[in-house]
Amino acid sequence: MNPKKGVNDFRFFDSNSYITSCMAFLRLFETLQQKFLSEKTKKSSETAILFIAIASFIIHLAIFYLVDFGILSINGSLDLLNHPIAAIYTPFSFILLYEVYLLIYYLPKSFTTYIGKQYEIMTLIVIRRLFKDLSNLTLSPEWFKIKYDLQFTYDLITSVLMFFLIYLFFLESKKTPNAVALNESQIGAISRFVKIKKAMATALVPVFISLAIYSFISWSIKIIYPGESSTNSFANINNIFFEQFFTILIFADVFLLLFSFFLTDEFHKVMRNSGFIISTILIRLSFSTSGFLNNILILCAVVFGLLILVVYNKFEKHIALEKTNSLKTY
Repeated sequence: MNPKKGVNDFRFFDSNSYITSCMAFLRLFETLQQKFLSEKTKKSSETAILFIAIASFIIHLAIFYLVDFGILSINGSLDLLNHPIAAIYTPFSFILLYEVYLLIYYLPKSFTTYIGKQYEIMTLIVIRRLFKDLSNLTLSPEWFKIKYDLQFTYDLITSVLMFFLIYLFFLESKKTPNAVALNESQIGAISRFVKIKKAMATALVPVFISLAIYSFISWSIKIIYPGESSTNSFANINNIFFEQFFTILIFADVFLLLFSFFLTDEFHKVMRNSGFIISTILIRLSFSTSGFLNNILILCAVVFGLLILVVYNKFEKHIALEKTNSLKTY
């Protein structure tokens, strides 16, 4: 037996196994991509979330009245059971989860739409918080001296301002100059970057689902088996899931920024992508604060993102104008 032949056979077998494994992994990843990010999945998720939201609203109302009539007793004082209006908080929470899925869904399609979805989610979080705070309102002449009344006022103003700023953001996102002709290498680079964004979005879906389940189970355990911190079990309820998820988004955005350098190193595009990351960081920081500072950080995040987009569009318009003028001179 030739020893060299045996070694070569082993190498050939090992190489084939590696290639087969890689191909199988790629096929699996493409299948997951089609499952997670398809239009069919989006529509079915929307339908499922709507049914869950309606059911959760009915269940929350039922629990409130069972507690109110003394049929059911729950240890501790729960803000979400103080008033029937607070029951709206629960379906809003499920709608917000669907909005997070949409954020991931739009990541490969448009970076600007993806950032805009972050702003929409923060606006809905503020709106959801209003329903919770309604149960703690104290209608008295001392309105501006009472903590919950002040927070309700801040959230009302913030939600209106956010609504208007998001309108301006998406209006600005439509102001793109006429597309210039791209060469084959640029088209190839864009295609590769889109594939990277699809891969990133596909990886984020199971992370999103796992984090949502983990957050819900952890919160439920604290409610069922309250420890020393039972009085604070609802203190940061608005931050559950979203605080951790936006931390993950920051890392995802940084990876996209680094990969974008393979596509372009133009200053204004790097600034736009970097500015959007800073906007996401400001949103994440808002979860670590409360009261007036929380509202200020949320508004600053959207205003900063809007200004970055405005300046970026000015750059794009100027560059497109220069290219048009240079072509006219020939």
